[in-house]
Formats: sequence, structure tokens, C-alpha cells
Amino acid sequence: MRISNLFSLDGKTALVTGPSRGIGRGIAIGLARAGANLALVARSESKLIEVQREIQSIGQQAEVFTYDLSQTDGIADLVADVSKSFGQIDILVNNAGTTHRDDAVDFPEARWDAVIEVNLKSVWLLSQEVGRGMVERGSGKIINIASLLSFSGGIRASAYAASKGGVAQLTKALANEWASKGVNVNAIAPGYIETDMSEALLADPVRAPQLMDRLPAGRFGTPDDLMGAAIFLASEAASYIHGHILTVDGGWMAR
Repeated sequence: MRISNLFSLDGKTALVTGPSRGIGRGIAIGLARAGANLALVARSESKLIEVQREIQSIGQQAEVFTYDLSQTDGIADLVADVSKSFGQIDILVNNAGTTHRDDAVDFPEARWDAVIEVNLKSVWLLSQEVGRGMVERGSGKIINIASLLSFSGGIRASAYAASKGGVAQLTKALANEWASKGVNVNAIAPGYIETDMSEALLADPVRAPQLMDRLPAGRFGTPDDLMGAAIFLASEAASYIHGHILTVDGGWMAR
């Protein structure tokens, strides 16, 4: 086998949540460049059309599925619709996420629930629903998007830190059950990446220089920096990797 074939995703179908911008978009485009067809899932269809067209211009199939992951009771129907269109789901990327910043003593319960619902509960239910088919077939790749806050508590982000800590532990729990059944469950923990969600933080005149001082890479990341990690974990090259949290952080955790 040629080494390049180890990283090929030709003929595979990947379901990616939250691919309209930022990290999700970068991963979706990267998977398409490696040969995968894409099921794109987000709340707004209009925001996905540009991504769909870019993937189609690469020569891969891309279909849009409008779904709000804060409403988890329809996830089984979503997975059924994707499976009906593509036949089966070979790769699941649980990327969609939200956050809210507030002092812990003032953190609204409704905002806590909203963050946990999208960042953790939807990841669990999508993994369960898609994973069921993977386990039956004896093959599949699930990639969860964790965070540096899977390892540390952060500041004024208690719900986000709790959800991403949960994602890391869920990744390991599912890997323990499904590794022997041919299903790889791993996660990527991005560092400080230039996205809409981090825009205010990375523009903060006080906090941004503090973050940069700790970064061995000397720059904040971009969504394109996640492509290689996602392709690797989705490919046969990672067939013996289970329950791993891969940091893509410019060296942040090494410091």
C-alpha cells in the first residue's frame, strides 16, 4: 500500500456539525480534499451554501442538512436523513459548539443548560446514533472537538469548561467500549484559533499579549491548522489510535 493511501478518504462519507465557519469549515474542506463526501449540519442553510459550493468545486459531493443541535430530540431523524442520502456515515465530526462568559456567581442557569445541550449532550446523542451503525458494520471514525479547557478550568467559562471536560471523558468512555468493535473514537483539542467565537478574546489588548507570551509557535492558530489532524484521525493511518485527545495548540500545553 502506498503511504498516501493510508490518509485517503476516497469514497467515505463524513457528517460534520457546525461547518459554516471557523474550525468546522476548515475540517470539512480538509476532509473533502482528502476524498470524503460531506453531510453538512448547521442551523442556517444559507450559511452552508458557500461551503457546499467549495466542496463541490473540489469534486466531492456535499449536502446540507438544517438542524438546530440545541434541540436534541430530533437527532435520530437527522441521522436517518443523512444515511438515506449517503448510504452510511463513515466519519462523524462533532464540532458544533457554543459558549457564554460570566462570573460563576452570576452564571444564568438557562445559559448553562444551553451550553451543555449543544457542546455535550448533542455530542453524546450523535455519537450514540451514528456509532450504533458503525458498531454493527465493524468500522467507523468519530472525532470530537474538545478544547484546552478540557484540561484546565479557564476564566469565566464554567459551562464551557464543564462541557469540554465532559467531551474528553466521553471520548475515552466510548473508545473503551468500541475500540474492539472496529470504531475509533478520538478528539482534537484546538488551542487559541482565530474564529468568530474567539475574536473578542484574541483582540483583547490585555489578554491577547498574555496568551501570545505563552505560545511557542508565536502565533494564534487558524482553522486550516486543524485540517491535517482531522484527516489523520479520520484515516486508516490512525486505525490503532483510540481515546486520544490530540492537542493542536501551537505548543501551549508543552509550556
